[in-house]
Amino acid sequence: MEETYTAFNGHTRITSAPRPELATLLAEQGHGPGAALLIFSDLTGRETDLDLSGGPEAVAARYTPAPRGRGRPKLGVVPREVTLLPRHWDWLASQRGGASAALRRLVESEMRKPDPAARRDAAYRFCTAIAGDLPGFEEAIRALYAGEGFAEAIASWPEDIRDHALTLAGEG
Repeated sequence: MEETYTAFNGHTRITSAPRPELATLLAEQGHGPGAALLIFSDLTGRETDLDLSGGPEAVAARYTPAPRGRGRPKLGVVPREVTLLPRHWDWLASQRGGASAALRRLVESEMRKPDPAARRDAAYRFCTAIAGDLPGFEEAIRALYAGEGFAEAIASWPEDIRDHALTLAGEG
């Protein structure tokens, strides 16, 4: 699953997409290097920059993933080293599909589990960057970390910001 990013122009959400698609779309829409865009990771809530200079073709070329070498390139498999104790390797070897398949299943299973603290932190980063000057910001952040009342605290915020903040917090 590829990480997605969401672009905002002021308080208006433009779109969400993986980085290459988002960069190309923004360039095609005429958003250049001086555009007043804010782009956020949908995973971490962190603001990020995209180099939109040179027009749509240059942007598409810049963000097109490079061909991969060894491994299973069609799947995006990248070989890396993992250090485990012998008993861990023994257990992995006894699993269906071998060590690599077992590790992939374990990682996928963990990735599906929501991490409330990470979601809360992502919502906090997003709100701080784009909504820090909105009414009720401090109360909203207190509610976010208290675990109750966040939706009510941001009810008066612009719709796109409110909806995205709730999504990041796992309440949308």
